Amino acid sequence: MGPDLQQRLDEKARELGFSAIGFARADAAPKTAERLREWLAGGAHGDMIWMEETAERRASPAGLWPEVQSVISLGMSYAPAADPLALADAPESGRISVYAQGADYHDVIKKALKHLARWLVAEAGCELKVFVDTAPVMEKPLAEAAGLGWQGKHTNLVSRKDGSWLFLGAIYTTLELGQSAPPHRVHCGSCTACLDACPTNAFPAPFRLDARRCISYLTIEHKGPIPHEFREAIGNRIYGCDDCLAVCPWNRFADAARRNQAFVPRAELVAPDLADLLGLDDASFRQVFAGSPIKRIGRDRMVRNAAIAAGNSGSSKFRPLLEKLTEDPNPVVAEAADWALERLA
Repeated sequence: MGPDLQQRLDEKARELGFSAIGFARADAAPKTAERLREWLAGGAHGDMIWMEETAERRASPAGLWPEVQSVISLGMSYAPAADPLALADAPESGRISVYAQGADYHDVIKKALKHLARWLVAEAGCELKVFVDTAPVMEKPLAEAAGLGWQGKHTNLVSRKDGSWLFLGAIYTTLELGQSAPPHRVHCGSCTACLDACPTNAFPAPFRLDARRCISYLTIEHKGPIPHEFREAIGNRIYGCDDCLAVCPWNRFADAARRNQAFVPRAELVAPDLADLLGLDDASFRQVFAGSPIKRIGRDRMVRNAAIAAGNSGSSKFRPLLEKLTEDPNPVVAEAADWALERLA
């Protein structure tokens, strides 16, 4: 298929809310498998066991679907209009990562990908599969191969137009679309802003992340007690961490006007009061976080995170709520509340 189809695909993708699109051969990121094996062998994935279980399928597009010929990589902007680090000096409020303050990106992107896929099948009569985040797909190296951007020293994709604020999706297809652009060069230079900004030193080296030390991993993926050595550094972050992304100089080119409107922050998720979060039960948690990616962690992890943030706040107003949580049926929540009370004392 020639450039005409690529051009029409580009136009259709942008019509559906994507801000970036690129095409690459299915074998265009050959180093992915080796890097993944090294990362897993070092245990840097923590207790994300599914990374090990899906390693062979994740290592290359053909490992997941042998018939794939090309990958269509797509990006959807969620560039913030406000400073992502603004709540660093508001210890009684919880800090939620920018990407989770609006609608659930899984739902938004999957819907757009399916719409684009139906259009492509009608136009070109191909077979295809669509993926966003939850499938064993290495979206970032594929997006780099397709020219959308490059993986920065913080391991996330960086775009000249959208900075560090891109959700990624992919369409695997049997079409031979060819390469839309050369694989993107790395434009980090000597800058180490992202590495220096990490509160928990989660980067043992540039371009390498140890998830076990990452606040996003600890507050979202990790189910047990958060290791004591990281609790003070977590501060008031209750879901994810934007520090390494927010300080990237390339973000000066990211325009919030390019943001998909589905990701405009919900008012109640911009600066939630920790007291409200400490009082959540299962029903109220589901009500507050309906339609948000936050709902996937469940009430217990959210209250655990809020308890640690309350312990870091220095505010005695949280003591009654924390004392109540020391009797929580979930032992991880109860332990976090005990720690917070001890820290406030």
